[in-house]
Amino acid sequence: MPRTRQELEQLERQTLASYAQLSGESRGRKYRETPPEWRTQYQRDRDRVIHSRAFRRLENKTQVFLNGTGDHLRTRLTHTMEVAGISRNIARALKLNEDLTETIALAHDLGHSPFGHKGEAVLNRLMKDQGGFEHNRQSLRTVEELEQNYPLFPGLNLTWEVREGLIKHRTIHDHPADRAGFERISPSLEAQVANRADEIAYYSHDLDDGLDSALLSEKQLGAEVRLWRQATKTVESQYGKLPDECRRYFIIRCITDLQVKDVVMTTEKRIGAAGIQTVAEVRLQAKALVQYSPARGKLNAELGRFLYQNLYDNPKVNEPHVRARHVLEDLFRHYLKHHAEIGNMSRKRARRDGWPRAVCDYLAGMTDRYALREHQRLVQAGRLTARFSEPGPASHHQP
Repeated sequence: MPRTRQELEQLERQTLASYAQLSGESRGRKYRETPPEWRTQYQRDRDRVIHSRAFRRLENKTQVFLNGTGDHLRTRLTHTMEVAGISRNIARALKLNEDLTETIALAHDLGHSPFGHKGEAVLNRLMKDQGGFEHNRQSLRTVEELEQNYPLFPGLNLTWEVREGLIKHRTIHDHPADRAGFERISPSLEAQVANRADEIAYYSHDLDDGLDSALLSEKQLGAEVRLWRQATKTVESQYGKLPDECRRYFIIRCITDLQVKDVVMTTEKRIGAAGIQTVAEVRLQAKALVQYSPARGKLNAELGRFLYQNLYDNPKVNEPHVRARHVLEDLFRHYLKHHAEIGNMSRKRARRDGWPRAVCDYLAGMTDRYALREHQRLVQAGRLTARFSEPGPASHHQP
């Protein structure tokens, strides 16, 4: 006989910590549905996220480097997959609900605009008189309204706990505003793990991509970043002299492992010190329980400053985004004047939410390459004025 949902829920009760969020104790969905037979509620949510159009579009959205500028550089999708993997590892170690943690991680960037955080800033400025734009809120809007896969309800109808994890996704990059229906309290530990895993993932892969693009060097990192020096010594003591690519990979893997271990050990201590026994007690905490140790936090702050100075603010990273900013500005103003070009579903939403929000939704859903292609089409048709040339994407790696 197949293993039933009830058996899976019983397995959670037997194996997870008392403060883990159990799928059988979910606050449920906005629209009532028949429960799944052989999956838990959070496993159903995970599958719905993976099968969504918004998830597939992440493959062609920028992480740091403009999408298409390097064959091995991260995209928003590969970043998301790395966050999901790290999330599961931390949740497993802490005896939390892996399925809920993974689902939040997989969905956390569904609402991200094209062209990364620079694109998000453009949309926020264009929408400043209409409530602004913030990608975590847009992720929630995507799963609640914009996806249209099911006949009986809008969106994906995910459980309350997954949606809470999206609106309360906070990192050094992400500061979403509160929203009605999600109290001003700490989210589940599973949501907190997804937040921390996001930071661990982008620290590691931004280092890797920065080195791969030659905008960072190991010599520079060794001189300025203590985390890099520590990991380098560990790798050299274990493996001796390694080929360049292998050495760099193992150093970054070592940094990731150190981050994960620190979060697991520090969080376990904080949970014990706070006397946490239940999910309800987790939610009453004024500060997140899933944290780095103070020493690790200082090392990460040092790494973050280095990455901003040498990678995120590097002209070679930012120059393509200047072009991308103009693309979004031009398309936003064009669609506000030409309503018929944003699609039937967008026009329907405009009747309720207004044209600026409908256009913003349409642009936020675009991939980098679609936005660039659409802009180029309109320029060639004489409907937009060209503000720059249209070069093809460069590649750091040729097959």
